[in-house]
This record gives sequence, C-alpha cells and structure tokens, in this order.
Amino acid sequence: MSHRPRRLAPLATLGVVVALLLSACGETAQGGDTDPDQVDSVEAPELGACRVLSPEDVQQASNATRTVDCTERHTAQTYAVGELPEEFEDVARDDRSLGEFAYRTCSAKFLKFLGADESMVMRTVVSWAWFRPSEKAWEDGARWYRCDVVGGGEQSDRFVNLPTTAEGLLLGRPQDRWMVCVAGPSVTGAPRTPCHEPHDWRAVSTIKLGEPEEPYPGDRVVEVKTRDFCSTAVGAWLNYPVNYDFAYTWFHEAEWEAGNRRSVCWAKTPD
Repeated sequence: MSHRPRRLAPLATLGVVVALLLSACGETAQGGDTDPDQVDSVEAPELGACRVLSPEDVQQASNATRTVDCTERHTAQTYAVGELPEEFEDVARDDRSLGEFAYRTCSAKFLKFLGADESMVMRTVVSWAWFRPSEKAWEDGARWYRCDVVGGGEQSDRFVNLPTTAEGLLLGRPQDRWMVCVAGPSVTGAPRTPCHEPHDWRAVSTIKLGEPEEPYPGDRVVEVKTRDFCSTAVGAWLNYPVNYDFAYTWFHEAEWEAGNRRSVCWAKTPD
C-alpha cells in the first residue's frame, strides 16, 4: 500500500490568524470607504453590523469602514463587541496581552456564532479578525474590542461575500462554498479556494495535539504526530484506496502559545 505524504511547512492560519492577532498592527489606514464618525470613536461599535472588508483591511489594528445593510453585498459581519477587562485600563494599545485576550475571546465567540467546533472552523474559508480603538480614541479612554467574521483568511487573495447573517453558517453539514480547498500541485503557498470551485486538495480533518495547559512539545513531535494521524485519517476519508496522496499543515510554538492545539490534514482529491 502506497501512501505519499506531502510535508507542509507550518502556516500561520486556517481560520486562526495568530500572527496578526499578536502583532502590533499598523495604523496607516482605517479601511476602505472610511466613515469619519467611526475613525476616533470612543463608543463601542455596533453589534451585527456588516461591512465590505478586504484582506488589507484586516491587517490594520483599527477599522472605520462604513457599514452597509446586511442584505447588500458584504464580506464581514461584527459578531462580538465588548469592553475590555479592567486589567487593560493602563496597558499600551499594542500590548501583547491584549492580542492574547482577543484570541481567546473572539475564538470562543466565533465557534458559538457559526455553530461549529474547532476542527470545523479550521477547515472553512471564513475566519475572523479583531479591531481595537484608534490611537486617539485609546488615549481618550476607549477600551472596547470588535470581532468580525470575514469571508476569507490570511492567504486569501480576496474575501467572498457572506450571507445576510453568518450566524449558524456551519451548523449541520456545511455547503462546499464555505469549506477550504486548494487548486495546485501543493498546498504550500497556494491561495485557498472554496471547495465548490475546481480544486486539487481538500482539508478533511484535524488532530488535537494537546490541552490548553500543556507546554509546546516541540516541532519534531508535532510534525510526526500530525503526519501519522493524517495518513490514517485521509485514508479513511478516501475509503481506504490502495494508493493516495495526503498532506498536513502543522504549527509552530507561537501559534501554540496563542492557543492553537490542532494540525490540519489534506486529501488529494481524485482527478
């Protein structure tokens, strides 16, 4: 029996944009089609609001893109808004602990909003981004956070349109248009595409590698456990063919420290 693994270098995200979450994002823009009333607002954003955001927009620390009616075309929807805990009252706006809080908070609320578990959201084309007040608003005492579901991830060339509401989007058996695939000879470095479009690889499973309180086991351990699990999991998903290709995406210590405990298994789909 021949199983041909394609080893994949660690990627920053499949639904979890860790690198952006923990970094001090730039303040060079506030998003396209800016609403002046939102730019330096101290008031918390509107829950449920929809916007047309781009991959460039979600790389910014703050966002003041105009809202649109959710029945119109949009690529983002605000699913969580709240005041930061008192412990952040005197921290710097780019403090790392703020990103860690956002990761925990937005991740948990993201699962609940979409109606999915961790494995499912890591295999979908939708992800989330978070925003904080502008520098001026922060200096004026604003301490809110905003979590948006967006129709794409870090490796997306563009975001896809979302339905009128993304709430419950992944309940039951999600449509292929929301699941993540790749068109190309390898998953490494290739843009993600919805699975209803032509593709060569599909994310079919994930493996949980540890509990929240456990330390990072090391790159070698993570890769080997991921490879061995994905070989079996992909074979089962393909109904145990004699020959098949599989690939796997594993993550480094930075993602582990941010909260991610899963790797992703990919199946080479039939021609």
